[in-house]
This record gives sequence, structure tokens and C-alpha cells, in this order.
Amino acid sequence: MSKRLGVSIYPNHSTTEKDKEYLALAASYGFQRVFTCLLSVEGDKEGIIANFKETIKFAREKNMEVIADISPRIFKELDISYDDLSFFADLGAHGIRLDLGYTGHEESMMSYNPYDLKIELNMSNATKYIDNIMTYQPNKDQLLGCHNFYPHRYSGLSYPFFIDCSQKFKDFGMRTAAFVSSADATFGPWPVTEGLPTLEMHRSLPIDVQAKHLFATGLIDDVIISNAYASEREMQLLSELNTSKLTFTVETHETTTDLEKTIIFEEPHFYRGDVSDYMIRSTQSRVKYRGREFAPHNNVNIKRGDIIIENDLYAQYAGELQIALKDMENSGKTNVVGRIREEEIFLLDYLKPWGKFAFKPCEKV
Repeated sequence: MSKRLGVSIYPNHSTTEKDKEYLALAASYGFQRVFTCLLSVEGDKEGIIANFKETIKFAREKNMEVIADISPRIFKELDISYDDLSFFADLGAHGIRLDLGYTGHEESMMSYNPYDLKIELNMSNATKYIDNIMTYQPNKDQLLGCHNFYPHRYSGLSYPFFIDCSQKFKDFGMRTAAFVSSADATFGPWPVTEGLPTLEMHRSLPIDVQAKHLFATGLIDDVIISNAYASEREMQLLSELNTSKLTFTVETHETTTDLEKTIIFEEPHFYRGDVSDYMIRSTQSRVKYRGREFAPHNNVNIKRGDIIIENDLYAQYAGELQIALKDMENSGKTNVVGRIREEEIFLLDYLKPWGKFAFKPCEKV
């Protein structure tokens, strides 16, 4: 299933002009999804709805899919019933997200709506919610899953809970989504602004690391920036991610040779299948560069997250690249040539035997 990126807009807290400018920027970086929510229609109801329509129309023109998060309160305020979703079709939305669900029968009925609207279900629950919906024989092609986001520090999902919830939806072959939090954004749907991630462990991580992690789980298809407005630099970072191959950001050392840099950044890598507790081995470089010089240098002790290449003292192993999984003593036969960005070292746990991976150089600030 193809991976997509998305942004969020909150028309109740911004202006149509600013939202359109933001969407245009996101679209220019290949973002394809938009999350929005109709928080309230108190006051100028016609004006609020007109603004939503204008913004959604603009997003459609940019080939972006718009899902509107709808609370029961809005259903009540607008006198909308689950069996008549014409209001959302008139808005121009591609679908609606049900933050609070029904009994299962209603969701199933909604999935057959005549407007071809997608019905997005809340994934952040530990109940048999999705199983119950499936017993009512929904139109599975019209169902999506999406996690919540959490503005209150320490209230985000725990990782084991996240995996459990996500797996339930993937087991039904559903497209899934989760949220990452921008460090540069200033607002979300509510006054609290302590970040807005799905996973609590992501709250203080750089946005690209959050996204790498979600994609690396294999359980999330769409990654959406939850708060507004993310910076152009953050959008660029996400747009450059390789969503199908885990790519680590690496800082090389002053002593690292040009040949070693070529091996790190230009050669293909895969995790050799005979697994070691101490290292991930990428062995093809020792074959390709057999006979080339790998003089000993930077033979310091090895720490988890270090990129190492065996030197000429290791005979037939010279030129082999490895990633350290544990701290190790250096016999002098190993050159420590780089180190994975500290925030990304935990992602080593997501590499599996025969899995492909790559490196990119750390940008100098």
C-alpha cells in the first residue's frame, strides 16, 4: 500500500487565506492528505460553512484528499443523521472521521453512502470496535482507520497499546493513519499546545524521526502533521523520506576516507541473514572493494549506533560495513567511520534480517 503525507488545518482558528497558502505549500512538497475538523458552527453558521467549502475546494484543486473530523455535537447542531451524509458531500469532503463511533451497524450503513464518502474510524481504542463493525458487513473499500492525537503532555498513546490497536486494523487490510507533531507549529484544535503527537514517545522527537518510526512499524500508511502551521523545512524533511526503506542519518568522522564514505552513502545495504547480537552486517562492499586499501584509523572502542568498516588487519573482512548493536571493544582491526544520529538509534530495532537500509549524511548547521 502506497505511503502518503498529510497536514491539518483548523478553519475555526485561522483564516481561509492562510489555510490556502499552507495547503499550496504542502501540495508543492507532495503532501496528499488533509485532516480538518468542524469544531463548532456557533455564530455565523453560513459563513463558517462557506469558508470550509472554499478551503476544501482549494485542497481538491491541489489533488489532496480531505477528511473532516466530526463530533456528535456537530451532528446535533446541524441536525445530521448517520443515514444522510449529504451535508458533507456538499462541503466537498472526501470523507468523514468518526471520533466517537456508533454501535457498528451505523458505521456499516454509512460505508454504503451514495456520495462515495470515506468513513474513517478511530483506531485509538482497545475495544472490539472494528471487529464489531465487520460483523455488520460494511463496504470495506470505503473504510479507513486513523489514530487520535494528544495535546496534553504524557497523555499520548503508549507504544505497546499503539501497536495492538494498529494491528487490529491492518489485519482487516485497512488503510491506516497516525499523527506527528511539528516543533514549529503554534496551534491545534484546542488551547493546549504541548505538541500534538499520537505516540507520547514522539512528543520531543524531530518530526522526521517521528515519521520514520511510524513507517518503520509497517502498520501506518499515512503520516499527518497534526498541528499548524508546520514550517517549510519540516515539510521538506518529510518529503525527502524514503518510506519503503529505513534510512539513517549519519555523521562521519574527520578521519573517514572517501572510499569509506562511498561505501556508506552510495552502496546498497541489506541486513545479512545470519543474525548477530552485536552487529548488523552489510557484506557486499568487502567483495566489491577487495584489494583496495583500508588503512587502520580511529580505532576507538565501539558504541551502539556506530558505523564501522573493517580495515586491512581483518584480512578477508576488510571493507565490510557494520552497524554496532552493542558496545564493543575495538581490537584495532575496525575503523569507526560514522555514527547514526542519536534520536534515530532506537530505529535499529526495526531492521530485520535481509531488510534493506541506507544512510544519508547529516546536514551541517
